[in-house]
Amino acid sequence: MPRSWPRASPRASLRLASLICLAVQSALSSSSAHQRPAPGGRRPGFTERTLVLLDVNTRSPVRVLNDNFLSLQLDPSVITDGWLDFLSSRRLVTLARGLSPAFLRFGGKRTDFLQFNNQKNKFRGLGPDYYLKNYEDDIVRSDIALDKQKGCKLANHPDMMLELQRDKAATTQLVLLKEQLSNVYSNITLTARSLDKLYNFADCAGLHLILGLNALHRNPDNSWNNSSTLSLLKYSAHKKYNISWELGNEPNAYRSMVGRAVNSSQLAQDYTKLRTLLQSVRYYHRAHLFGPNTGRPRKNAIVLLDGFMKNAGSVVDAVTWQHYYMDGRVKKVEDFLKTRLLDTLGEQITKVTKVVNTHTPGKKVWLGGLGPAWAGGISNLSDSYAASLLWANTLGLAAVQGIDVVLRHSFFDYGYTHLVDQHFNPLPDYWFSLVFKHLVGPRVLAVRVAGLQRKPRPERVIRDKLRIYAHCTSYYNHNYVRGSITIYIINLHRSRKKIKLAGTLRNKTVHQYLLQPYGTDGLRAKHVQLNGEKLVMKDNETFPELKPKTLRAGRTIAMPPLTIGFYVIKNINAYACRR
Repeated sequence: MPRSWPRASPRASLRLASLICLAVQSALSSSSAHQRPAPGGRRPGFTERTLVLLDVNTRSPVRVLNDNFLSLQLDPSVITDGWLDFLSSRRLVTLARGLSPAFLRFGGKRTDFLQFNNQKNKFRGLGPDYYLKNYEDDIVRSDIALDKQKGCKLANHPDMMLELQRDKAATTQLVLLKEQLSNVYSNITLTARSLDKLYNFADCAGLHLILGLNALHRNPDNSWNNSSTLSLLKYSAHKKYNISWELGNEPNAYRSMVGRAVNSSQLAQDYTKLRTLLQSVRYYHRAHLFGPNTGRPRKNAIVLLDGFMKNAGSVVDAVTWQHYYMDGRVKKVEDFLKTRLLDTLGEQITKVTKVVNTHTPGKKVWLGGLGPAWAGGISNLSDSYAASLLWANTLGLAAVQGIDVVLRHSFFDYGYTHLVDQHFNPLPDYWFSLVFKHLVGPRVLAVRVAGLQRKPRPERVIRDKLRIYAHCTSYYNHNYVRGSITIYIINLHRSRKKIKLAGTLRNKTVHQYLLQPYGTDGLRAKHVQLNGEKLVMKDNETFPELKPKTLRAGRTIAMPPLTIGFYVIKNINAYACRR
C-alpha cells in the first residue's frame, strides 16, 4: 500500500513544492488549452484531473520475499473427478511451467479425507480399439504409453477423450459441490499411480510439491494415526520424490466438519510426531514441514494458532493460514471492487503476524490457501477479469506486509476460482499471474505518493481507489538488467487517472504492460488484452509474446479506468536491486 512521505529536509521540501507547482500549472494550462466549458460551468473530464506524483525508495528493500512468492494449489478433488489422469497434458504442463518457479500445494478441504494405498492400478486388458468407445480402457492405454517415456511424461490427449472427461467431471462436480455445501465429505484414495502422476506434473512444470496429509486419521485417544503416512513416506522416498509436507487443513473447523475437535496442544503434538517421523526416513530427514494451515483469523482460529505456536512454533519451517474473500453465492460484480473488501486481507495479516511474532519472532508466514470466494466460487465473476483486480491487490498487499508465499487456490480445479478452465484455456487471473511472474521480483520497495486534485481529502482517493506497489524487476527476466524496478498500479476508479513519476524516477524511459478486459463483457470478460493485443496461446507449447509499450522519458502515465498496469523503469540502476 502507498506509504506517506517521510519528513524531508527544507531543501527537499522546497524542491518538492516546486515540482508540485509545475505539475499544477501544467495540468491547468493543458486543461484550458484543450477543453471547453460544459453547460453549468464544469469542464468535461473534471474527474480525470487527478494528478498523482509517484516516487520509489531505491536505496534498500523493505521486504525480501521467497523466490516462489506467487505459488499454486491443486485440490485433491482432481482424483475424484478424473482430472488427475490429464495432468500429463502437454498444454497444462506448459501453462504451469509458465508460473514457475513456484510451490504446488496438493491440499484443500479434502486433505483430511485422503488415504494412501501403495498399489498400482491394475491393468485389466484393452477394450474396443480407438475412437474411445471405452473411456477407462483408454486411460489405461494412455498410462501404458506414458510409462514408456523417459524423463517428463507428456501427452496430447484426443479431443474426444477430453470431451468425455469434461462430461464425467461435470457430473462428479455436482456431487463435490454438494459435499462442500453440506460439509460432509467422502474418503478419497491416493494410490501409488496417482502420486506418480501428481509428481510427474509438478516436476515437469518446475514446481516444488507440498503434499497435505490426513490429520483426521485418529486413534481412539484422539492422537494422530500415522500408519498411512508412514507407508506414503516410504514409497515416496523409494521413488526419490522431492516433497515438502503439511498436516491437515483448517483444523479450527474440524468440529463442524466431523464433530470432533482437535485442540492446539494435540495439534502441536501431532506436528511434532510428524517431524520425528520425517527424520526417521533418511530421504526426508531435512524435508520442510509447513502448518498449521488454519482458517481466517477469527476467534477460534486465533486461539488455535496461538496455542500451536506456543507449543510447536519451532517445529514448522513456515506458518500457514488461509483467506477467502467472499461467499460463493455473491452475484454482483461491484462486490469485487469494494475497497473495504480489498482491505480485509491487511487486517487479517496483522492479526496472524502478531500471534506468530509473539512466540517465534521472524518466522516466515505464508498464505497457504487464498482465493476470491469459497464454496466453489461464482460463475462469470470469480473466473472473470473483475477477480483479477482483487488478485492483483492481494499480491501487492501481501508483499508489503511481509507474507513470504501466497498459494493461489486453484491452478486447475472444479468450480470458478481457478486460473485455467477445463478446456485448458488460461483465464484472466492466469494472464495477470504470468505477467507478474515475468516482471516482479522478490525485493519489495517503499512507494511514496502525493496527490493533487480539486477534491477534498485527496489521500483517501489515492489510498482507496489507486493501489500502487513497487518491486525490483525479476532477475529471471533477461530483457532487463539488474537495477531495474517494476511498479504495478491498480486503478479501481471508473475514470482515467494520471501518474507523474517524480524524484529518482523522473525523466526515465518506461516500459508499459497494460492489462484490460477484452471484448464486450467488460469486468465479466474471460479474456484480457495486453497493450491492446488479446492474450491467447499460440499452440500447446507456445505463449504469446509479452510486448511492452515504450513511454518516452518524462511522459505522464495515463491509466484507463478499472485497469492493471505494470511499468518497468529499466535504466534507473537502483541500488536496492543491483545485489
